Amino acid sequence: MKAVILAGGFGTRIRPLTYLNPKPMLPLVNKPFMHNFISWIKSHGIKDIILSTGYLPEVFENYFGEGKELGVRINYVTEEVPLGTCGAVKNVESYLDSESFMVFNGDVLSGINLTEMIKYHKGKKSDITIALTPVEDPTAYGLVPLDNDGRVQKFLEKPSWDEITTNLINAGTYIIERKLLDLVPPKENYSFERGLFPNSLEIGYRIYGYVSNAYWLDLGTPVKYLQAHQDILNGKISFNFPGEELFENIYIGKFTKFFKESLLSGPVVIGENCIIESGAVINPLTVIGNNCHISAGSNIGGSILFDGCKIGRNCIIKDSILSYNVRVGEKVIIDGNSIIGDNTVIEDGNIFRNGIKVNINSNINKSQISF
Repeated sequence: MKAVILAGGFGTRIRPLTYLNPKPMLPLVNKPFMHNFISWIKSHGIKDIILSTGYLPEVFENYFGEGKELGVRINYVTEEVPLGTCGAVKNVESYLDSESFMVFNGDVLSGINLTEMIKYHKGKKSDITIALTPVEDPTAYGLVPLDNDGRVQKFLEKPSWDEITTNLINAGTYIIERKLLDLVPPKENYSFERGLFPNSLEIGYRIYGYVSNAYWLDLGTPVKYLQAHQDILNGKISFNFPGEELFENIYIGKFTKFFKESLLSGPVVIGENCIIESGAVINPLTVIGNNCHISAGSNIGGSILFDGCKIGRNCIIKDSILSYNVRVGEKVIIDGNSIIGDNTVIEDGNIFRNGIKVNINSNINKSQISF
């Protein structure tokens, strides 16, 4: 079965991380999210992939090539203009067989059992099968009520509380019979949620929901992006950690220099070719990328540092995200879901709190900001 992965979005909700990096290529525990995503679907026997891109498409192709290193085959199709979720799939129609295929939103971290979902689709002789997952607050999502056989009754997009009869939401993973694409207008912005799915249901096609209680998270915001890392580190979803587990729940890459007393307890992941100076402290729920340098007296906790970050002496980095090649001087505090964009230089004595966002390529002079 072939898979279409939708990876064309601009990632506006998670900027500035996505000004220079497509959201699906942001690191997830030191490997691009899409690398982990493709490994996941491959583990369920799906090896023929069409990647629908739009924003910074060259980043995907430069990293994956034809997919040989991951043991898959990847074709790339780039949208000239945004076509919506279903329009993007129509745009890759020529790459699909006459049989059923899968569609994935490329910014969702999931543990859904795809093998079982495929069996369910075939067993129900379904035309469309939609993965569904329960959530506590369904008002922000599209709800999908089912009958006793699992067949979809209707679609409710972002309902009010008085409309809610189920907590099952569309999880962004679908199996679709190829013939259904005949209903989709070519070269138009067209969605599954408001277009193909309700229209197919009205016509009378068989649409079923595959209900899964497996882990599921949309990585669309900085808070969710941090949460994904914390959930992975806490073992809420199966994950193949990079590096070697040198101590319990502490994974360290090759050629990294460190002192054991800096690593109080896990879970922690530190990449390759890093330097953790004596007197630095790396607290739990921290991921440090490759080629990073943490100076003496600095304290890092609950944070994500991308490759190439350098932290000066006596800094505090807590519950925040530093993108690629950030340089931080001495006695800097970055706290409270703050985000520092690529290639930024922060000189001594600055304080960033309360979710502050610093744009890419910024230069913050000494003691310029106390927020």
